[in-house]
Amino acid sequence: MEKFFLRAEPCSATCLPTVCRFGQGFDPGCGQRAAVSIPKPGSTRTSRSANSLARWLRLAIGARRIFTVVPCHPNPIMWRSTAGRLEKLLIQNARQLHAMKCGWGANVLTNLSIPFQCATLTELVRRRAEFQPASRAYTFLDERGLETGYLTYADLDFRARAIAAGLQEISSAKQRILLLFPPGLDFVAAFFACLYAGSLPVVVYPPRRNQSMNRLSAIVADAAPSIALTTAGSVTHTRELFAQLSCAETLTWLATESICNDLADQWHDPQSTSDDIAFLQYTSGSTSEPKGVAVSHGNILHNEKMIQRAFRHDEQTVVVGWLPPYHDMGLIGNVLQPLYVGCHCILMAPVAFLLRPVRWLEAISRYRATTSGAPNFAYEMCVRKISAPQRENLDLRSWKVAYNGSEPVQRETMERFTQAFGRCGFRAEAFFPCYGLAEATLFVAGGMVQKQPMAFAANADKLAENQIRPAAQGTGEVRWLVPCGYGWEGERIVIVDPKTSTQCADGAIGEIWVAGANVAQGYWRRPAESAAVFQASLRDTGEGPFLRTGDLGFILHGELFVTGRLRDLLIIRGRNYYPQDIELTVERSHPALRLGCGAAFTIDHTGDSRLVVAHEVERHVGALDSKKIAADVRQAVAVEHDLNVAVVLLLKTGTIPRTSSGKVRRSACKTGFLQDELSPMAVDDPGALAVRVRPGGPQRASSVDVPGVSAS
Repeated sequence: MEKFFLRAEPCSATCLPTVCRFGQGFDPGCGQRAAVSIPKPGSTRTSRSANSLARWLRLAIGARRIFTVVPCHPNPIMWRSTAGRLEKLLIQNARQLHAMKCGWGANVLTNLSIPFQCATLTELVRRRAEFQPASRAYTFLDERGLETGYLTYADLDFRARAIAAGLQEISSAKQRILLLFPPGLDFVAAFFACLYAGSLPVVVYPPRRNQSMNRLSAIVADAAPSIALTTAGSVTHTRELFAQLSCAETLTWLATESICNDLADQWHDPQSTSDDIAFLQYTSGSTSEPKGVAVSHGNILHNEKMIQRAFRHDEQTVVVGWLPPYHDMGLIGNVLQPLYVGCHCILMAPVAFLLRPVRWLEAISRYRATTSGAPNFAYEMCVRKISAPQRENLDLRSWKVAYNGSEPVQRETMERFTQAFGRCGFRAEAFFPCYGLAEATLFVAGGMVQKQPMAFAANADKLAENQIRPAAQGTGEVRWLVPCGYGWEGERIVIVDPKTSTQCADGAIGEIWVAGANVAQGYWRRPAESAAVFQASLRDTGEGPFLRTGDLGFILHGELFVTGRLRDLLIIRGRNYYPQDIELTVERSHPALRLGCGAAFTIDHTGDSRLVVAHEVERHVGALDSKKIAADVRQAVAVEHDLNVAVVLLLKTGTIPRTSSGKVRRSACKTGFLQDELSPMAVDDPGALAVRVRPGGPQRASSVDVPGVSAS
């Protein structure tokens, strides 16, 4: 027999009662308490415990109280087991409890939330639909920021069953299904429908005309999907674009609107398990071709638990997000995390933010969001693009978690954002720098909520030598590094020498290796690469398996600092340089250069590494003075990094190679430069390096201006 303490607390008429909140480690405190014994399976005392629990519920409801359940067992594994038995008691007595209404009409079980007891995402949605049928799960805002619809958990379950039944009629379980949806509620229903059907959704961006199909072609060839799902309004256009892909000839095309809701009752549960693959999550392809990460139901549920614990989410959390669903932060952070905790999520069309950044903050203000986030560039865009009059109407006091990830977190950006929006109620301690990658499902490390991240002032010269030393006060050789916190839920993070596979000492830079239940099973149909990346072990101790992230970083005072990508590291004259540092210097050197739209890379020539930078210019800048821009770039890089820039390439807006999630593909930029495929508006190449390193390629003048051409 094991016991729980039930603590009752005063409840306001406007607050929904929470029957149980598991695993939070509540202290019973001085509130009213009662011990309830939970029998082991098969015990004859089951009914007595159920009656005891029911009596307590009646008392609490009559007194307008909120419940929390406090574990008495210190072992978390035993606690989960006991919590499962309590859950069964509640479900067995659901009818009796359902009949007991609060005075304001709320069901007692409205917020029953036991996500870690679910083995699959399908089971989790079904549980939500059973106990929170009328609760809003997702609301969608269009490109104007206007609300166009919403889904309750009952709506989501019903529509997912209908689409899944339609899929089960034409395909077998485990088939890959390509999801080609614009962001919206149709995507949400289709994604869960694939899980309900026992199929593997492959989320990709819908193609556009005059856009390269190379990444899509690689994904289709690798995943070999049998069905392509999209909307009725997109199917004809998308199918025409796919006609050029030989690997897509056998695809069956299906618009979800064509599937009748009457099929919902014909759905049959595929009986998926926690070890089954839930979906294929393709890597961004920023440093190599995209690979399908096989994410299991167990992986995703564990990662969602990590996020929930780190972000301190509960059913009262409100999430606002504009990141697209084919971005792992958009899918796992904005779609699946709210489902896990049972809270409301407001999804926005990404273009709503990109066209008018203020719409993001307006949505946070309007819906009183507590959690919202994006990569660093989004916060910088808000600072630059949101005017003072627009800020006057914002109220950001509810914003508790402003997560910042997916690209290097800049201390200067966080300071400027806090200064710009402090009068709107934004607090510096809301910033939550975090780190993750697709191979670990998403989330790897994060700090403490409502604790202002403290940046580390590193000596830039020592950093170039792979050493971590604090910068001396008053010197200009400082690189500010922002910590990304630490692992959660038993995850282990170690820093390893990538050449020797031995663990580095604290404060030394090495490759970040990760071990935990959130680490995915491997790459889809790539056993050799999976073994190399997902089954690494420490040579000196034999510990493993670890995931090799390919990212460089170090641990200081228990916190993880990420310094860059191993493959992107630039080595010039024996010193290490991180391209993102040079790119940041370049974009700040001249107002015509676009935010987050540059790449720095090196070209080998006669045994020497030469630095090349490519950067987009802003639209409508008028006549382009490339000589002045190139001079400013060279001066800034020389002052900040003591480096000479051999070539400056100025590109039209939107032409720099990117991944589907928006990351600049530096390797593709380098290849494009060598093969003369970048089509720059202007080139400043006084040493004629391009002529000498392009084997047989077209020749360019050493310095070119395009008269009368604007950046638009």
